[in-house]
Amino acid sequence: MWCCLLLFSFLWAVVWFFRDRQTLSSFRDKYVFITGCDTGFGNMLAKQLDKKGFRVLAGCLTQKGADNLQRSSSPNLRTALLDVTNSESILKAVEWVTAEVGEKGLFGLVNNAGVANPIGPTEWMSVEDYRKVMAVNTFGVIEVSLAFLPLLKKARGRVVNTSSVLGRLSANGGGYCVSKYTVEAFSDSLRRDMHHFGVKVCIVEPGFFKTAVTNLDSIEASLQQLWDRLSPEARQSYGEDFFPKYLKVQKFIMNLICDSDLSKVTNCMEHALQAKYPRSRYSAGWDAKFVWLPASYLPAFIVDIALAIILPKPAHSAR
Repeated sequence: MWCCLLLFSFLWAVVWFFRDRQTLSSFRDKYVFITGCDTGFGNMLAKQLDKKGFRVLAGCLTQKGADNLQRSSSPNLRTALLDVTNSESILKAVEWVTAEVGEKGLFGLVNNAGVANPIGPTEWMSVEDYRKVMAVNTFGVIEVSLAFLPLLKKARGRVVNTSSVLGRLSANGGGYCVSKYTVEAFSDSLRRDMHHFGVKVCIVEPGFFKTAVTNLDSIEASLQQLWDRLSPEARQSYGEDFFPKYLKVQKFIMNLICDSDLSKVTNCMEHALQAKYPRSRYSAGWDAKFVWLPASYLPAFIVDIALAIILPKPAHSAR
């Protein structure tokens, strides 16, 4: 029995290996729209696909970001302003893309735009903190996807949604982890529904990378603001030493595991767009593969113990 199982596993791995490396024959007539192209993954992916021969349509939040990207790309790459939290801005982007692609439809949509801060202990948050992050990471992804579905169905295209390993395991408080969990759920339901129309949906789950989202200065400023607005009673329960210790741990983790090679993520996105048989999920980064994803399958009490060892304890904790 074990021999049969091993043989089956080996044959499946061989078939998957060769199937995974089959790509589309041409990208020259395929339009891809990417959100959040000012910096980071979106900016690198836009340039990467432009060099590959895709017809890249890049959505940028600022005019400066759009101009910088345009200057460093070929004339084939086109840019437009897009705020994924604004319905009117999304509608204008759809009209612009429709005019660009014509009857071909839209082959690829990459929902990349995202924010992280504020991140910190849950008690430090307000409902508005959650809304601020989820407006971009959750409802931005949903609204943009729904708006572009007619164009994607026309081209039998692909949707690539940027989630995170923290969409598998919630390691801190704030809207980021919550928003990435919802991206996972939305993508799964969208993939099953769009399968009937030939539209493929993929999720990219990066680990920790050095981008504007993980900038230590912005993280420190955000945490300081959260700490400063706590009530005297709440601050007393944590103790005055808690904040510097918590900040020190956050900086240590970021310096230890944040990867500067953004291509590990953009290569996953590129594969999802150019492969004949794209994967449903991609994990990018050594920490995603060997730390966060394995940890997400462990019993919750083990993960809780590990995080409790790493993170500082409030001064007046119950334990």
